[in-house]
Amino acid sequence: MKWFGWKAAGREESRPALEGARSRFASGFGVGAVPRSYEAQVRSLYLGNAIAQRAVRLIAEGIGDAPLLGAPEILTLVQARSGGQALCASVAAQLLLHGNAYVQLLTDARGDVVELFALRPERVTVEPDAAGWPVAYRYGVGERTVRLIAEDPAGRPQVVHIKAFHPLDDHYGLGSLASAAGAMALHNAASAWNTALLDNAARPSGALVYDPGDGSSLSREQFERLRAEMDAGFAGARNAGRPMLLEGGLKWQPLSLSPADMDFAEMKATAAREIATAFGVPPMLLGLPGDATYANYREANRALWRLAILPLAGSILASLAQALGGWFEGAALSVDLDRITALAEDRERLWAQVGAADFLSAEEKRAMLGIAPVGVGDA
Repeated sequence: MKWFGWKAAGREESRPALEGARSRFASGFGVGAVPRSYEAQVRSLYLGNAIAQRAVRLIAEGIGDAPLLGAPEILTLVQARSGGQALCASVAAQLLLHGNAYVQLLTDARGDVVELFALRPERVTVEPDAAGWPVAYRYGVGERTVRLIAEDPAGRPQVVHIKAFHPLDDHYGLGSLASAAGAMALHNAASAWNTALLDNAARPSGALVYDPGDGSSLSREQFERLRAEMDAGFAGARNAGRPMLLEGGLKWQPLSLSPADMDFAEMKATAAREIATAFGVPPMLLGLPGDATYANYREANRALWRLAILPLAGSILASLAQALGGWFEGAALSVDLDRITALAEDRERLWAQVGAADFLSAEEKRAMLGIAPVGVGDA
């Protein structure tokens, strides 16, 4: 009998048909100047956006550093660094950005799993069978493609596919990067605009007016020479406030922007809040304007754990435990809530309530607190 996998008797015949897998390069969508593909969005938007990077790192590093509960041999596999990557943190970041995470289970000559490695999701393509169910995964790097089977002959998984919900796709999940791409493009454009204003003393450079009095105009050579001298001697932040010496017939006509035209701070803050919302991070934790009191910050940190970190960590750990169940009987992984500082007050309140419940037995109290029954796991 196969305790894991899709090969139980009669199960393949009862499964519904799925839509054929799409190309791995078709993920995401584009609006206006926002790039369509995932890799282009990462390069042009995410890598240069401090708000998005900080939001993803807050969640990914929280999951990567979270204390775990489980059998020692399973914890060793999950917490070990493979190729320098922290498994849980890498998987969390991939789910947030791409919506898919693929973990390869590497085995030794005896068939025992010895290492877990997270593959880059934009390089993976699902290979379905005639009914649309995944039977293999193709991992492409440049011109080279490696075929990884979904399960070995014993029904144990070789690749774990963890995906976020996608309402229109049977094989690939939907990441938050696609929905946040527009706000990230706006935030990056506002930053570039503010930088350009700063380089020009926060106002347009003005206009040189040539008025010799006889109605003549500058020749093309004079115009090009004057523009080159202006760019070299007076443009840029390092030349801000430098006095200008003008020849006969030239006068400087300064121009300026209205305060409303110059106020991009609110636009940037609005885009930043939208980015934070897309990734599920309270804006206060990203340094955005707001009521940054200690009490509000503490509540925001608690909300981050309750609404973002713990649900995503639960999905990742449950998928890994289910996959490892083919090698370790009764495999289970979970976050140790009693060791999370941000949730200390919640856990203290729960312990007090359960401890004061005289109508519960000791074993029922242990179960409510997530503690194993007496005698289980004592060895």
